Amino acid sequence: MTIEKRTRGRRSKVDLLPSEIKEQLNAMLRDGRLEQTEVLEIVNQKIDKAGLKEAKLSRSGLNRYAARMEQIGSRIREMREVSEVWVSKLGNEPTSDVGKLLQEAVRTLASETSFALMESGEPVEPKALNQLAMVAQRIEAAAMTSHKREKEIRMAYAAEVADTLSDELRGQDGMSEQLEDRIRGILLGKA
Repeated sequence: MTIEKRTRGRRSKVDLLPSEIKEQLNAMLRDGRLEQTEVLEIVNQKIDKAGLKEAKLSRSGLNRYAARMEQIGSRIREMREVSEVWVSKLGNEPTSDVGKLLQEAVRTLASETSFALMESGEPVEPKALNQLAMVAQRIEAAAMTSHKREKEIRMAYAAEVADTLSDELRGQDGMSEQLEDRIRGILLGKA
């Protein structure tokens, strides 16, 4: 599915509405309890009250806008569903699994773009090469940042577990301080 582009750079009447009216329109469309004819009537009444009679929406204009919003919403819902599937497959790690998924999606798109450019038989423009190189660099930087953050989270969790363990077991059951320190070292990766 492709998102319909605006023609000749003109903004639609919906885009030109005052933000308050547009927010109410969006809320009614998201809610889905009203039919579009009812939404159109309510919005046009609000436009009349605001003294913007020339900004009244047509049925087809509202329908185009609602279809575009539904298309975007559908893509967002689809991406969330895909993310949920992959996140559950990746496991419950204390990191941003959605972030990892997005990095992988961008990697895939960059690869597909690269292959398409190579297969076209056309010379690849330096600007396109530069942009692909920047994408690759940014993906790797994001991956390194995620890895660093994941490591920090794991270390903080290990320290918390070690502290709890030490507090709970200190001096009990004949456990020596040396054994406690050894367990703490293992949890913190210092053994």
